[in-house]
Amino acid sequence: MRRPSKLATKAVATPLPAAVSEDRRDGRALKLGELDEHIGYFARRFQVWIFQDLIETLADAHIRISHYSVLAVISANPGLAQSEIAEMVGIEPARLVRVLDELERRAMIQRMRSASDRRSHALFLTTDGQKSFESIKRLARRHEDHVITRIGPARYKALIKLLKEIEV
Repeated sequence: MRRPSKLATKAVATPLPAAVSEDRRDGRALKLGELDEHIGYFARRFQVWIFQDLIETLADAHIRISHYSVLAVISANPGLAQSEIAEMVGIEPARLVRVLDELERRAMIQRMRSASDRRSHALFLTTDGQKSFESIKRLARRHEDHVITRIGPARYKALIKLLKEIEV
C-alpha cells in the first residue's frame, strides 16, 4: 500500500481513542448506539474511504479531486462558463477561480471570452490538457475499480443509480 501523499492529509480518518482500541483487543464488540440508525454516519465513513483512495490514486498525476472534477466537466462541455462549472461540481466561485488559475498555469485549460456574454469566460481543455486528462481518467477508472472491488459490482451499480436519483 502506498504512503498517503501530501494531498491526502485532509481525508485521513482519525485514529480510534485508546480506550476503544483496548475494548477491541478484549474481543468485545463495539456498539454504535444512535449512530447505527444514522445514514450520515455510514455515508461519511464510506466517503472518507472513497476520498482517501481517490486522492492517493490521483496523486500519481499530481492532481486534486477538485481539479479532476473541473477537467471532467470542461471535457464533457467545452465552452462552458465558470459559473456553470461551479454549480455543476459544487465548488464556491472564489475557490473555482483558484482551481482554474492552477489548471491554466499548468497549461491544461484555456479561458476565452464568451461570444454571448463578454463578462464571462468560456473554458476549454488545451491540447496538453486533453492528453493529460486521458491519463487522469485512467487513474480515476482505477479508483472506481477499487470501489467495485470493495462493495461488489451489483452494489456499485445499485448505489450509483440511487445516488444519481437523489436531488441535492
